[in-house]
Amino acid sequence: MALHRSALPQDVLSLLRRGAVIPAHPLALDASRSLDARHQRALTRYYLDAGAGGLAVGVHATQFAIREVGLYEPVLRLAMETARAWTQRPVVMISGLAGRTAQAVAEARTAVALGYHCGMLSLAAMKGESIDALVAHCEAVAAEIPLIGFYLQTAVGGIALPAAFWQRFAAIDNVVAIKIAPFDRYATLDVARGVVAAGADERVTLYTGNDDHIVLDLLAPLAVRRDTADGVEEVRVRIRGGLLGHWSVWTRGAVELFARIGRAIEEDRLDDDLLALDARVTDCNAAFFDVAHGFAGCIPGCHEVLRRQGLLQGIWCLDPHETLSPGQAAEIDRVCRQHADLADDGFVRANLARWLAD
Repeated sequence: MALHRSALPQDVLSLLRRGAVIPAHPLALDASRSLDARHQRALTRYYLDAGAGGLAVGVHATQFAIREVGLYEPVLRLAMETARAWTQRPVVMISGLAGRTAQAVAEARTAVALGYHCGMLSLAAMKGESIDALVAHCEAVAAEIPLIGFYLQTAVGGIALPAAFWQRFAAIDNVVAIKIAPFDRYATLDVARGVVAAGADERVTLYTGNDDHIVLDLLAPLAVRRDTADGVEEVRVRIRGGLLGHWSVWTRGAVELFARIGRAIEEDRLDDDLLALDARVTDCNAAFFDVAHGFAGCIPGCHEVLRRQGLLQGIWCLDPHETLSPGQAAEIDRVCRQHADLADDGFVRANLARWLAD
């Protein structure tokens, strides 16, 4: 049965619109590169106890290749069952959707059947298609599930999407949010311009996926100007939350930082220490996401942080060639040492045994 945004639990929809910390959920594998259900559950429990407002499963950080090895439905099911058993508070459950239209629609139906609230749609498989074809694809998937747009950076397989696309995407009735992750300020503004042009800025909530610019994305309103019959009008929109691979690590610290940013905005009080955190968080991301090698080690880099904390057994990915780049471990050593106050090692140590328990 298809799911419309009007049928979402009100507390879940309100949480999504208010803004939340939503980690992109990694995939826990064992040494044979099979699903490690024990550590997969532990990750879900960690994110929930850390205070995450939602979970994104089956997305880039979970590895798109789960579809090729028959793990898409099992991984989504495990996350949903774990979340339901672990907490009674509202949690926005988001499924990653990928592939051409038939595949994406089938994945949306699977997600709805499992109880997911929204689907985040990757358009990477539609590379080379016209805007008309992309919009038709999105409309077909949105007929099945409330949709979150996904502007994936081109360095890891995304496609360039102009403001004209985002205007038409935001006009789709069952679109509820957009994850802006092009790692590009010009492209980020294209999304905001498109949403405002569609008159959808009240309905479509913006989330940052720009792991290189997290703090300022959340702090700074986006001023969009448009022509009207009476002249020029300015609309200010905010990026309300984050749906981030970066927030799959040090999640407790991310929740605390997000709360601090929220208080600063509410009190109209920004200080240099808070603004300077943008550079510090980006420095950490450069190591975790392997910027030095074109993001080749972005998934195993996050795995390495989780491995050091005991939340993963190893950094294995489905692709055996996907591993840390030369020098990446040393860079992770550096940022863990220099930015230790942003980490949550003590929180993990205090709770790890409970999260790993059956």
